[in-house]
Amino acid sequence: MTNEKRTFSTDRRRVLQGLGLAGVVGLAGCAGNGDGSGGSGTGTDDGTGDAELSGGTLQFAQAKGPQEFDPIVLNDVPSSQITSQIFEGLYEYDGETGHRAQLATGEPEGSREGTRYVVELEDAATFQNGDPVTAEDVKYSFNAPADEQTQNASEVSMIENIETVDEKTVQFDLSFAYGAFRHTLHRAIVPKSVREENKQTFGEEETPSGDEAIFRFDPVGSGPFEWVEWTQGDFVRLQRHEDYWGDETPNLAEIEFAPVTEATTRITSLENQEKDIVTDVPPNLWTTVENSDSVSIDQSRGIGYFYLAFNCKEGPTSDPKVREAVDYVFSMDAAVENFIEPTGVRQYSPLPRSVAEAFEMPLEEWQQIPHDKDIGEAQSLLEEAGVAQDYGFRVIVPPDDKRENIGVSVANGLQEAGWQASVQRLEWGTFLSQYKTGSEDDYNMYTLGWSGLPDPASFTYSLLSRADEVLGETNGTYWGANSEAGKQASEKFIQARESADFEERKQLYEEAITTVLEERAHIPSYNLKESYGVNNDVSGFTSHPAAGFKIFDDNNNTSVQ
Repeated sequence: MTNEKRTFSTDRRRVLQGLGLAGVVGLAGCAGNGDGSGGSGTGTDDGTGDAELSGGTLQFAQAKGPQEFDPIVLNDVPSSQITSQIFEGLYEYDGETGHRAQLATGEPEGSREGTRYVVELEDAATFQNGDPVTAEDVKYSFNAPADEQTQNASEVSMIENIETVDEKTVQFDLSFAYGAFRHTLHRAIVPKSVREENKQTFGEEETPSGDEAIFRFDPVGSGPFEWVEWTQGDFVRLQRHEDYWGDETPNLAEIEFAPVTEATTRITSLENQEKDIVTDVPPNLWTTVENSDSVSIDQSRGIGYFYLAFNCKEGPTSDPKVREAVDYVFSMDAAVENFIEPTGVRQYSPLPRSVAEAFEMPLEEWQQIPHDKDIGEAQSLLEEAGVAQDYGFRVIVPPDDKRENIGVSVANGLQEAGWQASVQRLEWGTFLSQYKTGSEDDYNMYTLGWSGLPDPASFTYSLLSRADEVLGETNGTYWGANSEAGKQASEKFIQARESADFEERKQLYEEAITTVLEERAHIPSYNLKESYGVNNDVSGFTSHPAAGFKIFDDNNNTSVQ
């Protein structure tokens, strides 16, 4: 991608004709004067219960910019923070990780021992172009990730067939009783007819304009906010969809998402009231924000996983002795304490604590598996494995200070043990193409994270199994066929994913994860909190463990006092 500035805007000739009625989801925020500078906005209530909309623009600072606006293919957090305001799913999360209807009328009807689900759609639900949300749109939205062989295909691969019973009823038949399917039903629904016009970019078309490349971009969803424009590297602007089909409408007139990658600048913009909400409060500024009189931190325990992974296909790290030696050259406990806390917490398995607790996993036993730092033990293992002392270990990391510091801790420990080691910080595009090659020339180790659904399958299947559909996509660390323990663990992860029996799943996950930890396929590191710096003028905003944050839904309608 070039560095030239690209401007994206919606085609304002489109006449949006929504209906009114039904459920609520989406986003709203603090009110301002509408020019992006903040300011105050107020709502009035005439006693009838119909409050006047406050208007204004919410300035939301992200830690990095979005990459994609098509929910069929996107899988990065900044993009999903934006698209979740435009698109809706059949269901959404409640205040925690329970389910409530969004585009659906109510609970799905389950049968055939957990392999069939029937969902009825709200009659009033419409997309932002006025078209009704139909069962055919739902079918298309769930089939497309696999039909188009996207990296998200594994998230819907358990679906054997989708039938449109009628225009507003859809039936899902699963090839096995997938225990986490209720979470899968949260996937965003897109309008088939609009996306099929240009499925590669979902509405983007080039318009010549002198020497500058101008693009029109118009993702269409059913949510309470609609697309306005994108200036790449600068901002994305959404506006309230005035004909939103739900019972209520957000207070906010606009939301402007802007990437502010430098953490200190991001916090300063919050304290100076240039931004109303900022993501990812960094560890070294946490106390400053927490003790501020004008801003506060809204936080919840997230559902994610950050880890140190090894190239198990080629090179010395394909040997479990070498991986264990790496575990001895540094203390992950100390690294998390020094570089992550208080923005995150130490994690001892691939499962976030809330998920592990729900499945009654042996967290205390797993906590005893990682080693304390012991350079002598590391040296003995490296020598036993026959790693030449002039070998240069290579750790690649994405452009993130936290993960880079984990990588540096490992490299420093290897150097202390007498081996050469280096850390290379790569831009996201380069990193994402390189970490999954399995080539010794590209890396021996890497640091990465994964944000999943609140179920063990979301983490173990994609990251640690050898299933054909994920192998080479998410780099399950048993990349090669050189580990019998890895093969057995993979089979257990696949078997657990295909079971609806809690006790069976619990046993399989416990056994397989224990193998992963003892073999050091991954060295778990930490889980970040969902943390947001929030200006005191903002009310009604809350962080959320699964959705990231909630600005407008049945319980929240963010505004400025």
